[in-house]
Amino acid sequence: MTQDLERKAKKIIGKLIDAGFEAYMVGGCVRDKHLKRPVKDFDIATSAKPEQVQQLFHRTIPTGLQHGTVSVMMEDSLFEVTTFRIESGYEDFRRPTEVQFIDSLYEDLRRRDFTMNAMALDVDGQLIDPFHGVDDMKNNLLRCVGDANERFQEDALRMLRCIRFAAHYGLEIEEQTWAALLKQAPLLEHIAMERVRMELERMIDGAAPAHAVQLLIDSQLLGHLKQTLRLADLKQVKLTRGWSSLKEPLYKWAYLYLCIRVSAAEAELELRQLTFSKQQLEQVRQIIAVAHHLRRQLTDETDEAALQEAWKLSAVTYGQQAVGGLHEIVTAAPEVLARFEVEAKWSEILINNGLDWLKDMPVHRLEDLELGGKELLAHISKPAGPWVSRVLAHLLREAAMQRLTNERDLLLAEAERYYEKVLQQESGTYEHK
Repeated sequence: MTQDLERKAKKIIGKLIDAGFEAYMVGGCVRDKHLKRPVKDFDIATSAKPEQVQQLFHRTIPTGLQHGTVSVMMEDSLFEVTTFRIESGYEDFRRPTEVQFIDSLYEDLRRRDFTMNAMALDVDGQLIDPFHGVDDMKNNLLRCVGDANERFQEDALRMLRCIRFAAHYGLEIEEQTWAALLKQAPLLEHIAMERVRMELERMIDGAAPAHAVQLLIDSQLLGHLKQTLRLADLKQVKLTRGWSSLKEPLYKWAYLYLCIRVSAAEAELELRQLTFSKQQLEQVRQIIAVAHHLRRQLTDETDEAALQEAWKLSAVTYGQQAVGGLHEIVTAAPEVLARFEVEAKWSEILINNGLDWLKDMPVHRLEDLELGGKELLAHISKPAGPWVSRVLAHLLREAAMQRLTNERDLLLAEAERYYEKVLQQESGTYEHK
């Protein structure tokens, strides 16, 4: 895959050179190729102006003409081809207000963020490395190109990218770059939360999430964002490394929120501020809700039978996916439930038995019941109202705990009893409540 992409990129470069322009592979593809890592995208920089690129290639997309970028389709792959440029007058510490097209590869590389991203490769494989990115990588250093304070002032998001690159590539942040990052951290208040979320997601789903989070804690960058995040409280918590082995990224997010013991509603609000999707934030929220539910159910008199009941009721209330997610988290990081005053012995029992307890449940969802809302309404002959969902929820709990057999006639009988003996006694005629 990588070799095929490189072949196509070289065809584009060759055509640009044949037309009298300079052209090179630049940025991340050069870095990853040097490190013998898979390359996903080959970006190309050229002295040709955008309109000249469009004239030279038949299939193009005007991706960002104002910034000099044209996407070129070569065979079945898309490549970004960008004109050499310099930038000035950065707006909101993020976007340049002025872009000037130039003929100098050196000046184009000089405007980039880190030395390992400021390298180029010509069509013959010759490396151009004016800022010693290769030496920095050999020395396991992440260093800004030129003055680190200027680079972060130009684009404050680079500070989060600095953390991400250092963690992903196992690099130490160079002393002056680190000092500048700490000094310029308040500029992050200008960065949109969506951009913050994208960087944080890449860290959490990256090769070394534990390292990334530790760097975030050490730098306290999360305390300088446009909106205050509870995740900044991680500085008060000792994290173990087991959580980073979790395969599902959202389980890692849930772990971090469990560590600072936020409520399910607080986690939901924060994830919404970070512009996560409704499905994503709901998945994390439910896992945290399960942990709080267990804490409320477990007392000094709790035994294994009570723990099993609380676990199964959590599955009924919050869903099997949420309970299974918490099980994975506790298995990877057994100490996490201690934040909720759950004794270590109960965590161990859950690790060993939790999945079997779930398998033992005859029903998990309302859809599993041999009785639906329409049948219930027809049988009790009362106007539809909140009582329907309450009755069905009761039937699901009883069937899941095997106190009631999941058979239609038995479910109807219990529904009638529960409606008359419980709901009507609570409020007279419940449907008019």
